[in-house]
Amino acid sequence: MPPGILTVADGLAEKATLSPANTGFMLICSALVMLMTPGLAFFYGGMVRVKSVLNMLMMSFISLGIVTVLWVLYGFGLAFGTDAGGVIGWNGDFAGLGHIGLTQLWGTTTIPIYVFAVFQLMFAVITPALISGALADRVKFTAWALFVALWVTVVYFPVAHWVWADGGWLFKLGVIDFAGGTAVHINAGAAALGVLLVVGKRIGFKKDPMRPHSLPLVMLGAGLLWFGWFGFNAGSWLNNDDGVGAVAFVNTQVATAAAMLGWLAYERLRHGSFTTLGAASGAVAGLVAITPACGAVSPLGALAVGAIAGVLCAMAVGLKYRFGYDDSLDVIGVHLVGGVVGSLLIGLFATGGVQSHAKGLFYGGGFGQLGKQAIGVVCVLLYSLVVSYVLAKAIDVVMGFRVGEDEEITGVDQAAHAETAYDFAGAGGGTAARRTTALGESPTKKVDA
Repeated sequence: MPPGILTVADGLAEKATLSPANTGFMLICSALVMLMTPGLAFFYGGMVRVKSVLNMLMMSFISLGIVTVLWVLYGFGLAFGTDAGGVIGWNGDFAGLGHIGLTQLWGTTTIPIYVFAVFQLMFAVITPALISGALADRVKFTAWALFVALWVTVVYFPVAHWVWADGGWLFKLGVIDFAGGTAVHINAGAAALGVLLVVGKRIGFKKDPMRPHSLPLVMLGAGLLWFGWFGFNAGSWLNNDDGVGAVAFVNTQVATAAAMLGWLAYERLRHGSFTTLGAASGAVAGLVAITPACGAVSPLGALAVGAIAGVLCAMAVGLKYRFGYDDSLDVIGVHLVGGVVGSLLIGLFATGGVQSHAKGLFYGGGFGQLGKQAIGVVCVLLYSLVVSYVLAKAIDVVMGFRVGEDEEITGVDQAAHAETAYDFAGAGGGTAARRTTALGESPTKKVDA
């Protein structure tokens, strides 16, 4: 994510100049990462029941609004400003993004600060949106919006500084996170668990069927995520000059394919069928796992990372029934577990010949890098888990985080947005028919004037 480690460390680029090609490349990558948030909305939206589709979409889309504003005001400065003790950053010129030269370069890169800022903004946007999948069907939209604002401020911005800023303490320690295994996926997965401990289970969890209402939407969302993820990973090298971004691109494709096949193989052995939901979930698990490792491993290593993550994440999604936590759309099983797997496997499969000289255990590097990766995993996981729990608890005490029982049964779409995703009354149906259908009543039932 920061300027090229090999290039800077080896002193190969003493004075950078603006590259129109790299600038255009990074703007395209930024747009691809932005597309991932609507893709995530469709992925999650298809997985919920019909009465919560719009709410699920909005829980992702609202992040585009809230996080963008906060990033411009102070988020970029906190995450990537001048380091203070390895914990947080600040730069007054970054506040409001109003004191930056149009062609002022980011560090030793060949792209403007504005381009780096907007690329990183898209990462900040999608991270809290990932959390929302664990809370489907049961939280107040206003409480969720407040949580997003607080969470990115006290969790995401500092963690991004730890992992990616030049002075961040995990960065200086040598933890490798090419594009967000710790800062994005472990961070979001741990936060989901913290909030779940406050919000509790859906009504009817483990009793009522809670099947996805639209698997085509799920597949569409997974496809958009897969497409956008090339910008997420390949763009994280910030240039296209030395082939590292190309390796990240290839590894992204390879690991995702392997994870999808691994998930489906496990599903076939365990449940006797290959499902479209399993294919989509396996692909996302592979994307998650390769995110931190795509600049550290070879394509063969990416195959291993993807296959291992596909099987382990498929196994992990069933843990919620064993331990009794209601992770509605498997954020913990896919993003937390996938992020942990991908981050730790760097310590085994890092070749030392792509983004840095660090080698994993299988390439003669011993246990050193594995130990560093473990420190990064544990610290980000615990920090996000604890702080997210505290934030959710505070919101619950002040305004209540969860909708009422009647609203949850009727559907959060009606309660929070006064809309439904589909008009079951058919063409020409009146307002009364739409209203009664949404409430589960017969559209032919007489309604008093």
